Amino acid sequence: MASHKVNVGNVELVSLTDGQGSGGTGDVFPDSTADQWAEYPELVDTDGNIHPRFGSLAVRSGGHLIVVDTGIGPPDGTLMDEMSAKGVERGAVDLVVTTHIHPDHVGWNMSDGSPTFPNARYLIPRADWEYWTRPDIVESAPHVEGQALPLEGLNVLDLIEDGYAITDELTVVSTPGHTPGHISIAILSAGRRGFILGDVAHSPLQAHYTDLSPSFDVDPDLARQTRHRVLDRLESDGDLVSSGHFPDPGLGRFVRESGRRVWQGI
Repeated sequence: MASHKVNVGNVELVSLTDGQGSGGTGDVFPDSTADQWAEYPELVDTDGNIHPRFGSLAVRSGGHLIVVDTGIGPPDGTLMDEMSAKGVERGAVDLVVTTHIHPDHVGWNMSDGSPTFPNARYLIPRADWEYWTRPDIVESAPHVEGQALPLEGLNVLDLIEDGYAITDELTVVSTPGHTPGHISIAILSAGRRGFILGDVAHSPLQAHYTDLSPSFDVDPDLARQTRHRVLDRLESDGDLVSSGHFPDPGLGRFVRESGRRVWQGI
């Protein structure tokens, strides 16, 4: 059974899941083919649907307890139960980092008008904030009004940019395309490397079929360029990767097998 917990040097990663989505392979990946998905039968159910995990991550680094992305939220989200079961105390979280402002990444930011994590600062990439709070965007994005904008009024929001040091071991990396300000997080601790991917990739299918972009990408061409660049580097360097939409626990590496890149879960 795969472990939900792993260390990268002195940094501890605890995989959390807030439920899963559902969609037809062609709806989620419009340019994908049945033959491609036939190579990954473990990812597709009998009705031809895939079920991406709504992943979150607890990170212990430098004396901080950090939650990266807060899932899809209530009423169906399971994050609070997951945290309790895996020893992550909500009140002990002092930083919440958002990789990007999509509904399945900010769903537990707020609860009943108050921050779900009452002792935390919320870190959001500035470029994503500027995009999603535009009047023409926010008017059709109720998740922004409900789960992002209130943070500013409550004075618990910090906007961050490429290169921002979350801790001495965690650094923000700009990985745009899926959304304009999408970020990932590089881990370097005690000579070990890791990477919190966010939505640079949504499925192990993209390890090999890296050109495929999901229908959710705001800028598919830029997302594709970013995905190639990031996955090439992660494969070359052998980083331990956390990928929120990959099958539970979403921890593994991109490796080369029989001439193709594959996702190797731990």
